[in-house]
Amino acid sequence: QVQVVESGGGLVQAGGSLRLTCTASGLPFGSKAAAWFRQAPGKEREVVSCIRDNANVKWYHPSVEGRFSTSRDNAKNTLSLQMNNLKPEDTAMYYCAVSRFFVCGTSSSAADFPYWGHGTQVTVSS
Repeated sequence: QVQVVESGGGLVQAGGSLRLTCTASGLPFGSKAAAWFRQAPGKEREVVSCIRDNANVKWYHPSVEGRFSTSRDNAKNTLSLQMNNLKPEDTAMYYCAVSRFFVCGTSSSAADFPYWGHGTQVTVSS
């Protein structure tokens, strides 16, 4: 049984930090790319960051580059997203997703990711 579970969301003031963690089970996590998506009310879901299977390549949405950092621990089947200098426009539901491929990048889309968590809410107040 595949499970993808996010944790770590919450309410934070602008300029603050949060760390999201995702734990996957029942799938070959270590051989798949993984990503964080987010969706704000009234907006489409967008890729925030993604990391290939061996963690050697990472990609970030331009709006978060320099503020967010993603990492993974394949021994523990976990994916993390460290979010610093948060802005009100970062407010969204954040989702962890695992790809069908071992790489990801600029061209990645939600369709490349068959495994999803239920999401964790991040709210940044001004």
